[in-house]
Amino acid sequence: MCMRLGLVVNPDAGLGGKLGFKGSDGRAEEARAAGAQDRAGPRMNQCLTHLLNLTASSLNRTNTQLQLVVWGGRMGGTWVPELDDSSPVSIELVGATPDSTTPKDTAQLVGDLLASGVEAILYAGGDGTTRDIVNALEAAGPEAQKTAVIGVPGGVKMHSGCFATTPKAAAEVVLSFAIGDLRTAITEVMDLDETVYAKGEWKVRMYGEAWTPSSPRFMQGAKEQVERVSEEDTIEGLAHHVATLLEDEPDLMVVWGSGGTLRRMGEHLKLDLTLLGIDVQHAGTVYSDLNEARLLEVIGAHLSDEHRRVLLLLSPMGGQGFLIGRGNLQLSPDVLRLIGHANILGIATPSKLIGLEAVRIDTGDEALDAEFQKKRFIKILQGFRTTRLIRVAEL
Repeated sequence: MCMRLGLVVNPDAGLGGKLGFKGSDGRAEEARAAGAQDRAGPRMNQCLTHLLNLTASSLNRTNTQLQLVVWGGRMGGTWVPELDDSSPVSIELVGATPDSTTPKDTAQLVGDLLASGVEAILYAGGDGTTRDIVNALEAAGPEAQKTAVIGVPGGVKMHSGCFATTPKAAAEVVLSFAIGDLRTAITEVMDLDETVYAKGEWKVRMYGEAWTPSSPRFMQGAKEQVERVSEEDTIEGLAHHVATLLEDEPDLMVVWGSGGTLRRMGEHLKLDLTLLGIDVQHAGTVYSDLNEARLLEVIGAHLSDEHRRVLLLLSPMGGQGFLIGRGNLQLSPDVLRLIGHANILGIATPSKLIGLEAVRIDTGDEALDAEFQKKRFIKILQGFRTTRLIRVAEL
């Protein structure tokens, strides 16, 4: 048995993450000029390397062969590991990546993959890439819309339910789907509402639907939107807790993660925090919307005095449970190691914790991910002086 698997890589996805961009659409040249490194492509390579090992292992009990259908170049072939004649995975070229790429090229590539008869599409990018692929499938007709899509998380914004939790998890999903262990189900395609965001508000909206293999363990699910006026008292209590910490320790540096919960806490503290960025507060000064380099600079200078401490506040993404790795790529492995596991405090209202059995952490560094998992738990603040421990999920 052989399954034809189409590959799509958005070579510009995720470029702006560490630079503090809220997305990479239309800003690829700016990001590369600032020293940004490829993110989506290497994560596709990581996925395919694991998939190659899985397909050659005893887990492939049906001895299914995989044929990767790709464009040559940065939108596909560049990221395929070296294959030999004995490999259960082969490659077929159906085109070539142009020198510069746009969403139209993604649509063209999807069209070429459908014309070649692929049964599923494995792609690396973010929510913008997901929308481009789903739009191309819809344009191709009702049957094309049923093509299974599996996302390798490689962008800045990843709210859609098409994404696996990690590149390796995407490989697990592909093999399980190929050997018949997983069925497809409809999931929501989500993205940031850019019109509302331009007005200073944060809202994720549904843009469509896609078919994806159903795997609660390996697929992240779509982000939930939970807005409850009754939670305002809880938000105020959370803010009061942070204010108390600062009163007790005036030299404490607080790193504020992204998201609506933390921004609403900031309002109670008279702080104008960045909605989708990372801010640093210390001794009456707020450093706004810092990228990776500035975070390393500001936090490193503070910690040069061994008697000083830093506290990172992070709110898990509702419905998905990601604490790190979705929308906060500025918190790179280097930044997280500088801060230290013991100085991370999760922030969540009780309603956000409903059904959340564990938080997910995807730093982009497997060794660092393993360190978090070895610690097993993260402390979560859920009200004034009210904390609980929540498990770190295995990815």
